[in-house]
Amino acid sequence: MYLSLFLSSFLAATILPFSSEVFLAASIIKGMDNITALILASSGNIMGAVVNYYAGLFGGEIIIEKYFNTKKKELLKAFERVRKYGIFSLFFAWVPVLGDPLTMAAGILKINFFLFFAATSIGKIARYVFVIYFAVSFR
Repeated sequence: MYLSLFLSSFLAATILPFSSEVFLAASIIKGMDNITALILASSGNIMGAVVNYYAGLFGGEIIIEKYFNTKKKELLKAFERVRKYGIFSLFFAWVPVLGDPLTMAAGILKINFFLFFAATSIGKIARYVFVIYFAVSFR
């Protein structure tokens, strides 16, 4: 169950179009420790965002479109968000559909990695704390 939570969170942040929140909530409802679940889900999801960042940094737009199935239109919107709001846009890297292009755009735009990592981590961890808070009520 631990590895599954980590992997589902990682893959949800990279290539698979599904929500890791459902898997996290199910793990909590089944009795997984809150802190352990938070660490596993957050670290997996943050690592997935880091993969996207480096795909953008080293892969560029062509590789992203080809291998990550991210459309040019989504990337252009993400560029605009990152340019307009700077690193603050990365607090919302957890948002479905918007998050992956944001993290890739941050890499392409060569946003400072430590700022990227901090902003992305804060947003993703806060989202999982919220999910855990509500999942606990269903135990």
